[in-house]
Amino acid sequence: MEHFVVSARKYRPQTFKDVVGQTAITNTLLNAIENNHLAQALLFTGPRGVGKTSCARILAKMINSDGNETGEEDYAFNIFELDAASNNSVDDIRNLTDQVRIPPQVGKYKVYIIDEVHMLSQAAFNAFLKTLEEPPKHCIFILATTEKHKIIPTILSRCQIFDFKRITVKDAKNYLKYIAEEQGINAEDDALHIIAQKADGAMRDALSIFDRVVSFSGKDLTRQSVTENLNVLDYETYFESTDYILENKIPELLIQFNKTLAKGFDGHHYIAGLASHFRDLLVCKNPTTIELLEVGDDTKNKYLEQSKKAEQDFLIKGINLANDCDLKYKSSKNQRLLVELTLMQLASITFDGEKKNSSRFIIPPSYFKKIGIKPIKVVKPVQVESTATTQQNSTTAKSEIQNPPQPAKPKIVLDKGLASNKKRTSGLSLKSIRAKKEHQIKQLDVVVDEENLPREPFNQDELTEVWNAFVSQIEKEGKFNLASILSIDKPTLAEDGFSIKLTFPNSTNKVEVERQSFDLMSYLRKNLKNYDIALDITVNEELDTKYAYTPIEKYEKLKEKNPNLELLRKIFDLDV
Repeated sequence: MEHFVVSARKYRPQTFKDVVGQTAITNTLLNAIENNHLAQALLFTGPRGVGKTSCARILAKMINSDGNETGEEDYAFNIFELDAASNNSVDDIRNLTDQVRIPPQVGKYKVYIIDEVHMLSQAAFNAFLKTLEEPPKHCIFILATTEKHKIIPTILSRCQIFDFKRITVKDAKNYLKYIAEEQGINAEDDALHIIAQKADGAMRDALSIFDRVVSFSGKDLTRQSVTENLNVLDYETYFESTDYILENKIPELLIQFNKTLAKGFDGHHYIAGLASHFRDLLVCKNPTTIELLEVGDDTKNKYLEQSKKAEQDFLIKGINLANDCDLKYKSSKNQRLLVELTLMQLASITFDGEKKNSSRFIIPPSYFKKIGIKPIKVVKPVQVESTATTQQNSTTAKSEIQNPPQPAKPKIVLDKGLASNKKRTSGLSLKSIRAKKEHQIKQLDVVVDEENLPREPFNQDELTEVWNAFVSQIEKEGKFNLASILSIDKPTLAEDGFSIKLTFPNSTNKVEVERQSFDLMSYLRKNLKNYDIALDITVNEELDTKYAYTPIEKYEKLKEKNPNLELLRKIFDLDV
């Protein structure tokens, strides 16, 4: 059997032009060599399989080259590779520093390539510091590592650092296509894309996967054979799942998920891939973001076609649901049920991104779409103009419910309180209590005929009589505080014939009356038979001194009426 050389070794870069996806670094090194501006200590860092060691070997050969060499020229005696993973002791570094003093026998420079340099011990790093800072003129160090954060800062400060990036899917696919042509393999574009994505930015991993798939499928590399061999879910699975979700076919969707599990795929892998699929569809919605879609041309056309069926709101909602399932998957005790529940939620979303049982509509929007009518949303209520007007309308509504007139065609007034108010207030504040009372009143505002409400005139004596009757009634009910406040000032009928003027010494009394004005206004309007009655409350702080609240103030009031009270207090040495 003929000896087989893996593609990662067979197609290892021999020049900087062969290095894939690291143009910025290779150009910098070439310019440094041409301009004689190369540092004596270099650090190559980056993920695995992106070309760090290959670039180090190419650079080591180019340093000693003057352009006149033959193809048989070998500088192997000038290039020393040290694996720091197995040679990480202080003695190994001391042997290295002893060799550094000897000048090269062939060429100008001795190049030391130390791979996996982060594996050196702390003592080895310290022993290497002086040599790395001031190496001989004929010596150049090239350090390579995948974990730069493990290298001590004193080493990093003595090196010129080159950060290697991950190989993009596009660059990896193009290089795999070149290798397939070199080996006479007929490979589909989508198949190479899947291999490049599976490699996750490592060219060496991509070549290893390529060899494995070629061994499985032979000279014809198809997308189906790649997905089967690599145990990855095909794009078709997610296209089919999305069609079921858009068509609200929950049974078919659950059956397809069961088939996916039967193939040996994990539910976590499936739901994460579905979220990525929704992301790719969302990317296709805008022509400027299509370039973010890293798939083959044939698959890209399928994405563009399906993205036209799915609305943007639906895709955003779907990504949130799938991502939420992804986060909860590991902590869930019934993982399959979690994924199935998420799939049912996804399939319950309509094309405009709203659930079928949307709380913003009494009838689902889909019904109006079928009959060609645009649904009307609930409008945000208009701000109440004044407390008096609100109380007037509220009391009118409640009284009308108790004694409803019989209009020929009643007016139907929609409940404006159903609309949600974004601004929330504390449940214990006066404002919230007043708003709650107004909301309860508006709930009764269903059938009201304002034109036929009674508006009989009344005089001051009738007002005073009804007012005192209400005060006596609330005293019997135990509302002594409100009764006391209503007794502070005598109600006065205004010139317009329906406004009742009250004056209180402070705003606290005013607020208390406004809070409990519903029963008061209902009683006045019913007994005076006038539904235009409104309260006009003012605050006069000068009146505050006329009323005694504290024990000392009460004593002063009594002393004004009877000065002998002070003499009595002094004789018996009494306290107030």
